[in-house]
Formats: sequence, structure tokens, C-alpha cells
Amino acid sequence: MIVRHSRSSTVPAHPRRRPRILYVTDLAYPARGRRYCDEDIFLSSGLREEFDVALCHPLDAAALMDGFDAVVVRNSGPVLHYQREYDAFRARALDEGIRVYNPLNGRGDMAGKQYLTDLTAAGYPVIPTADRLQDLHVLPATELYAVKPKAGADSIGLRFVPRADLPGLGYGDILVQPRIDFRYEVSFTYVDHTFQYALYAPHPDRRWELEPYEPTEADLDFARRFIDWNTLDHGIQRVDACRAPDGELLLVELEDLNPYLSLDRVPDATRDAFVTSLKTSLRGFLTTS
Repeated sequence: MIVRHSRSSTVPAHPRRRPRILYVTDLAYPARGRRYCDEDIFLSSGLREEFDVALCHPLDAAALMDGFDAVVVRNSGPVLHYQREYDAFRARALDEGIRVYNPLNGRGDMAGKQYLTDLTAAGYPVIPTADRLQDLHVLPATELYAVKPKAGADSIGLRFVPRADLPGLGYGDILVQPRIDFRYEVSFTYVDHTFQYALYAPHPDRRWELEPYEPTEADLDFARRFIDWNTLDHGIQRVDACRAPDGELLLVELEDLNPYLSLDRVPDATRDAFVTSLKTSLRGFLTTS
């Protein structure tokens, strides 16, 4: 007698698909004093432990993003170099409900630097900023003033002019601030609403020579005001400030689009903790957005 063994009818379960991340970076961008490529190779490698990750240039993001669960915009360079393409990417992502991280409702540099005048008017501790001739009275008297485009980044278009030249400027797309002889610049990095680390440039003339900075409670209270104001539930933010001669911290900018993180300047344990926080944030973003 021949005994026939029937095959099991149980079909092995497919492993659950890992979330797919399109990681947007310009690895070849020639950033002064920074290496975008090193930071993004490190970060994307860390994300691969939990996500399927593909890197792409910012000009390719719109064409590729349909096949991914989220688009993570990292060191993609100043968007003013490809403003038309970025505007089209942003509009399509919003129209089609594509998840973009950081979310596109940020109120800081993501939306241009108009927020600096808004925060000045609201009484926040920010470098006094005006964008209209009739508002120059809010600026303290000084010999020189910084004039910068509202859509600027990486000091592109920055120039200094004497007070006598202010009335003749072409207002509309520019911001005016007093030139401050600050003691140093300091940056506070957050993931979601959680502080990660702070770095500072003890020498104002060498702004990219950063060192770890141990913030006081007052420093963190300062930075947290701007994180709370921005109302981003998820994302990486960097609060850049300067220490004025009187000891007060003043906001320089609120980076919420693609802030460089200077991860090569922090201890290994801090860097690893940041990657863990980022993965946790992305999990929550994919679940709730």
C-alpha cells in the first residue's frame, strides 16, 4: 500500500513590509565648512535599520515620491537655487496628501523669513527685524545694518549698509536688522518637541568651528518658546541664537526645512541618541499623519 502525504495547505505568511522612505539630499552640495554627504550617509544608514531607504537629489523628488510612504527632506541645499522645482514639489505633495518630513506647515524658514518681523512685533526675544520703511523705528540705532533677502539662506545676498542708506532700499523682498556684535552663536536641535543637543561657535569669526554647549534652564526655556510657537508635531528643528553683549539670547533663525545637524561635532552617544529619536519620530509620523 502506498501512503500519500498531502502537502500542508497553510501558506507561509509574508513578512510585514517595512515603510519606504525617500531621503532627499544633495550629496554634492559645496557647503562651506560642512560635509552634507557625510551626515546624510550616516543618518540614512541608521534609518535603514528600520525602514527601506532610497536617496535622491532634490530635483528628482517629485518624480519619485509616489512610490514611498514618506519623503524625508534633509540636506537638500538652499531651495532658492531650485525655487521653481521646489514650489512644484511642495504644491503636488500638499495636493496629493504625500507625507513630507518635516511637515510642510512649518512657520519658520520653511515659509521664508517673514516670521522674524512677526516675532519682533509680538515681542519675542529675536534680533529686531523690519521689512517696511515705516517700521524702521523698531530697530535700535547702530552704525551698520544687515540687509538680507526674505528668501535667503546660507548668508546668500547678505550685505551691510549704514543707517543713512536705509530709506533708499527697495523694500518688499528684504529684511533689515541691526548689526550686533554678539559674543557667540549657539544652536539648539530638537526632534519633535524634545531637546537633543546644543552646539556653539565660541569664536564669532569662525562660525562653523562648533563645540558642544551645555545649556542652562534659561537657555532651554528660550529655545522652547520658538519650538512651541512653530506648532510642528513632528520634525527636526534647529533654533539658532546669538548671545548679545548684555547676555541676552536673541533668535537668529528658526530652521524647520532642512537644518544641517553638525552631528560630527557631538559625542557618539549623543549622535546615536539622535538617530533613535529620529526613528521614533518617523514611526509616529507615519502612524498619525
